[in-house]
Amino acid sequence: MQAKWFGALCLALAASIWGGMYVVSKIVLAVMPAMTLVWIRYVVALGCLGGFGLVTRQSWRIQWRHVPLVVAIGLIGYGVSIWAQFRGTQLTTAQMGSIVTAATPAFMVIFGRVILGEPITWGRGMSVGLATIGVLMVVGVGGFSSGHLGGGLILVVAAVSWALMSVLVKRLPGAYSPLVVTTYAIAAAAVVLTPVVLARGPFHAGLVAQPEIWGGILYLGVVSTAGAFVLWTKGLQLLEAGSGGLYFFFQPLVGTALGWFVLAEPLTWAFWGGAAFIVAGVLLVVKEKN
Repeated sequence: MQAKWFGALCLALAASIWGGMYVVSKIVLAVMPAMTLVWIRYVVALGCLGGFGLVTRQSWRIQWRHVPLVVAIGLIGYGVSIWAQFRGTQLTTAQMGSIVTAATPAFMVIFGRVILGEPITWGRGMSVGLATIGVLMVVGVGGFSSGHLGGGLILVVAAVSWALMSVLVKRLPGAYSPLVVTTYAIAAAAVVLTPVVLARGPFHAGLVAQPEIWGGILYLGVVSTAGAFVLWTKGLQLLEAGSGGLYFFFQPLVGTALGWFVLAEPLTWAFWGGAAFIVAGVLLVVKEKN
């Protein structure tokens, strides 16, 4: 039970960190392409993870039979999904990004059943339903024009690929350090993205000198990548994929709350009602017996 609560805490913290990512990425994406931002984010994260791993004397050994799986995790989750998330947000709104990517837990339940054989219980289905209603109440469902259709479809790709990646993590032995798994997976994605970014030509480094830009890059690289990815991997190692996905709903909840606290955006009764639905859905999963 203690491991279950620790896993829940890791997933909740990771999703909460990502809650502030949409606003930050929107600012940085105003001056650089989505693919370039993903690549820079990973370079920063690799430096952070590699240094911390060396200081803490992590074991970097992974069995060869698991290497293809780690590479798949990197390409699907840290390559396709993160690029699609940034690109979709760039083409639409942060609000729509929150709604569409909130479908990730539902896809995790499906992939958990198909790939891992995890049961789709009544409680798990009810939890996804309650939390989904909560997200819709928190971020709203209106204001989307037909011009956002392309961005919305790309965000669907982001949700599906992140769910698949999260389930694939469960195929790795739990004895592997989440920091090591995350580092190798990010490295695989960075290697594939490097020629694509270089083909785009030189990047105007002078733009990064702006405090809000380099600050945003540091947040995306150190906090929401190096830190949150490790927390997410560790949490998935301790919980079933289907139930662990419910903590992803903390992302739009925290994002909206930060909008109120940092940007003085108003909160309506819908936020508090939606928050209650999300918490109820998560508690239903936490109390579900293994």
